[in-house]
Amino acid sequence: MSGIYIHIPFCKQACHYCDFHFSTSLKKKDELVEALAKELEIRKSEFKETTVETIYFGGGTPSILSNKELQFLIDTVYDNYEVTEDPEITLEANPDDLSKDRIIQLANSPINRLSIGIQSFFETDLKLMNRAHNAAEAKACLEEAVKHFDNISLDLIYGIPGASDTQWLENIEIALSYNIPHISSYALTVEPKTALASFIKKGIVENVNDEQAHQQFQMLKERLEEKGFVHYELSNFGKEDYFSKNNSAYWQGKSYLGIGPSAHSFDGKQRGWNVRNNSKYIKSIQQNKLPMEIETLTKTDQYNEYIMTGLRTIWGVSLVKVEREFGSIYKDYLLEQATIFINQHLLYIDEDHLHVTKKGLFLSDGIASELFKLNLA
Repeated sequence: MSGIYIHIPFCKQACHYCDFHFSTSLKKKDELVEALAKELEIRKSEFKETTVETIYFGGGTPSILSNKELQFLIDTVYDNYEVTEDPEITLEANPDDLSKDRIIQLANSPINRLSIGIQSFFETDLKLMNRAHNAAEAKACLEEAVKHFDNISLDLIYGIPGASDTQWLENIEIALSYNIPHISSYALTVEPKTALASFIKKGIVENVNDEQAHQQFQMLKERLEEKGFVHYELSNFGKEDYFSKNNSAYWQGKSYLGIGPSAHSFDGKQRGWNVRNNSKYIKSIQQNKLPMEIETLTKTDQYNEYIMTGLRTIWGVSLVKVEREFGSIYKDYLLEQATIFINQHLLYIDEDHLHVTKKGLFLSDGIASELFKLNLA
């Protein structure tokens, strides 16, 4: 299985916490869409022996594109790649772009999954984050979307300064009231050089409280699991048959193409990333040059990648796979490093798979870094 990620680097306005690549100017949108299509054509040889099973429009705000532009890019994929009979085609969308008419139009297109950036149902949170939509738009778009789409995911952010546990629980309950089959939820993170980081430094906004974020994460996990959601990846909860195929492929180390400025690609042995600049990206593609840097991963890099992604998921890290693909020295090292965390009840082994415990889940990225191998070629 392989997937194609298409990065749409435009937003109506900048969210205060975001450090993804985007522009609030749409002046180069037409050129950019043409460049995306051309990059898809240029790189088709990379997938000549594989079938595309997922197409994912991320950003930025992909719902800024018109249906005609989205269809043009989907058609370009079909014209240049072998696509499975029933691919998962996801569009990330913001509530303010999802009017009743737009939702109906999207439902009549090849797009069959919506990932909606709700973040919060409270005005105070939305204003603090500088979201482009309001609470009423968030609820209205969900009310309409569930009438036309079966496969919907929504995003929620926890650990927002000033948002109480009671308010967070209400956020969860409102989300559940729409019978959405998938929820992605992330802790508010203070990234360098963002507006949020500046506001916190100046004392305008209270700093993020890690202890409260941990508490709200546990509240989310317990409530969603009560409602039949499977916590299949650190930040993702899905009903059976509604796990994100696109994201699951990332976490299981499968290959994907990243199309567009700042997009990343991975084939198991190499990782590539495009330039984070719309003008440079467009110019390079127009000259039939890929504006990409490529890193060849060593065996140790590949091992570390597998540990990081595996520990975040319900599938865990296969000790058999580690020994088969990296050798017994890596397996022995992993078990040696894992012992301290097993003794602390943060990790456990079940059927030759290493997993994080409920206690260790929120700490999984930090635990993974302690299991990394640093000095083998």
